[in-house]
Amino acid sequence: MGAVYFYHMTRTPLDATLPVLLEKSLAAGWRVALRGSNQAGLERLDELLWLKPEEGFLPHGLAGGPHDADQPVLMGIDLPVADRTALICVEGAKLDPGEVGGLERASILFDGGDPEAVQAARAQWREVTGAGLSAQYWSQESGRWEKKAEA
Repeated sequence: MGAVYFYHMTRTPLDATLPVLLEKSLAAGWRVALRGSNQAGLERLDELLWLKPEEGFLPHGLAGGPHDADQPVLMGIDLPVADRTALICVEGAKLDPGEVGGLERASILFDGGDPEAVQAARAQWREVTGAGLSAQYWSQESGRWEKKAEA
């Protein structure tokens, strides 16, 4: 059973953090569901991932195409995780604690400069830990990513 990692972005924006996490996920051999909260945001991230990393290629696609099952990173709003090994939630997308059991890892990335995003992440933390799942809170307030809490 996987853990849920909460990434409190205070120094590095989503556009820089997400490609790094996706590269690490793919290097681990995981098939990733990237869940967003709105189509416009996902389309913006889709464009970003075609440009980063500059020295490589991050294979991915938006859900709804003919090759969804072949995509190492599949992006969508209401993505099921049945055929995936990792879930990354961005821009306020929610995860259901019940879907974490079959995953290697679930991650929630949230903007530390957005008070509503911080409150939503705190609510997700309470929901995840209340369900008895393992959770880790990572912050970059010191300039680098550090684990600040674990439950």
